[in-house]
Amino acid sequence: MTAIVPGCTVARYLALRLAELGITHLFGVPGNHLGPFLTALRAEGGIEWVGTPTEGGAGQAADAYARIHGVGAAAVTYGVGAFNLLNACGGAYVEQVPLIAVNASPPYEQWQNYRALGMLTSHMSPRPESNLDVYRQVTVDAQVISNPGRAPGQIDAALTACLSAHGPVYLEVMEDLWDEPCAGPEGPILRRERPFGARHQTMLDNAVNAILTLIEEHPGPDGRPRPIVWAGEEIDRFRLGGQLTDLVEATGVPFCTTVGAKAVVDEDQPQFHGVYNGHASHPDVRWVFKDWATCRIGLGAWSTSKNLGGEQCVGGDWVMAANGGVSVGTSYFPDVRLEQLLPALQDALVKDYGSGGLAADYYAEAHDHHGAPGHRPAGLEHHRASLHVVPGSSRHVERLTYDGVFDRINHFLGHETREDWTVVSDAAFSLIGSMNLSLPEGGFLSQVSWLSIGWSVGAATGAALAPERTHARPMVFVGDGAFQETCQEISTHTRLGLRSVVFVMDNGHFYGIEQMLVRPSYYTGPDPTGPDSSIGPDGSIGPDGSIGPDGSTDPADPADPDFYNVLHPWHYDRLAAVFAGENTPANGVVVADTSEMDALLARLADPADPVNAGPLLVRVRLSRHDYPRAMAYKVPRPTATA
Repeated sequence: MTAIVPGCTVARYLALRLAELGITHLFGVPGNHLGPFLTALRAEGGIEWVGTPTEGGAGQAADAYARIHGVGAAAVTYGVGAFNLLNACGGAYVEQVPLIAVNASPPYEQWQNYRALGMLTSHMSPRPESNLDVYRQVTVDAQVISNPGRAPGQIDAALTACLSAHGPVYLEVMEDLWDEPCAGPEGPILRRERPFGARHQTMLDNAVNAILTLIEEHPGPDGRPRPIVWAGEEIDRFRLGGQLTDLVEATGVPFCTTVGAKAVVDEDQPQFHGVYNGHASHPDVRWVFKDWATCRIGLGAWSTSKNLGGEQCVGGDWVMAANGGVSVGTSYFPDVRLEQLLPALQDALVKDYGSGGLAADYYAEAHDHHGAPGHRPAGLEHHRASLHVVPGSSRHVERLTYDGVFDRINHFLGHETREDWTVVSDAAFSLIGSMNLSLPEGGFLSQVSWLSIGWSVGAATGAALAPERTHARPMVFVGDGAFQETCQEISTHTRLGLRSVVFVMDNGHFYGIEQMLVRPSYYTGPDPTGPDSSIGPDGSIGPDGSIGPDGSTDPADPADPDFYNVLHPWHYDRLAAVFAGENTPANGVVVADTSEMDALLARLADPADPVNAGPLLVRVRLSRHDYPRAMAYKVPRPTATA
């Protein structure tokens, strides 16, 4: 029989276990059922409660915190709070993020009253397992704690599953159990791996041999091997950046990353060539990945639609090591774990090809054999130098474009600022535009599979508070429609004094990516926001444009967006005044042309400028017909007229 430890309660037990995992901040929205736990949390010390305006924002913050720190937590109250948190938990489940969702439920007595009398109280459902049932669909473990004697075992089981399965877990605790005594913690919470035995070693050896055979069977025109590595999300989730660095440095093999694994290692590494995202890749990246390389080795990469950028499948000259197994061409090797594959593959490649034997200057090779390929540089060093060229100055002030914004941001991050930054990118055009920024290890966060719009605003809170990145300022890129979903999370930035910079990409108040998906031909039409038109302070386009100050359009005009993609125009920058307080500054600015953007970046580089005192909302005015050049593959070319 387990002894009850004096002074240990269910609330204290959970607080101790969360602190043991290194969690420094708990995000959430309080409710009466959660109150006793938060009181115990404060009394215990070590974990700071961060109240957010919405449960969804709490989940986004905990998600980003977990991506950086390894595990994060959010706490809400039953029913109304839990269902608002569900979306964030679903994203964590899909993207393998260890998130702990704590749901405080009505007390045991009220559940007994319902069973006997049918009496419902606040937030209860006629189905007692309604919250549990939905969370079972998006977690690796879900527990309802109704007995204080069983609470320690259930809490430990859930937290162990969270670490071991790299996914979210759910703990539902009845309100009157928080202050009930229970046994104290015994032993640490540890990640439990599947044992590695002789059978696994054989499978690993076979997978490595198959990869070597694939490389040998796909030589380049000169007979030398031409593999390229595609590093993916699981390199980040399993903390394998060091092993990846060891592999590419020992072998010299060039590598790209997926969007979701961007900046998993320092992007200044000489073997790094960029983010591969199918048709949406930078042309040079796509050329090296698809044309120069003769086989592709995916390490921890997920074959999602976002990572493949319009491509429908991988080919027979691909290796895909993810989800606990390895596909090599048409062969599959189950139960081969990535953390064992990377060093084994490194040793085998060095043995067969020598130290640095897979290094290649693919630009120089193409130049020697075929002349300069298009407008590409003659050598790899020339290419790398071109990535850091100062943006060209113009005698004329030009309207901002998506690409113009990110080109300037790239130079700012590389050459103008002395601060460290964490770029947090939302879905859609913001993600596509930011994926080619040159960033240091750990400098990029995005949600690339679940793609819940507005994720970035709440995520920036968690990114700023994660112990590993407290030195870095969050820089957020978010579309105007996405920002309207979660703008209130700027309140948390302001309250905590986070010096975030949130670029709201206002492309004429409409869902640009949705328009691109449902009717991309819109982008081949005339631009009503071209050089002969003006954008008024209310967001209207005229006098030659077809878009009125209320966002209305003429549906008969093929240059109009589909009506359901049009948003109500906001003065996004003015929200800073709403959230600012006497001792909690926040600022807002508008930029619409290149000179205004350059002036703003100069202010961001000046630590004494008051614009850096708290969060900054930047409304970036863009044309409705503008889109990142990486999306051009989706836009049909206009037909020639006689």
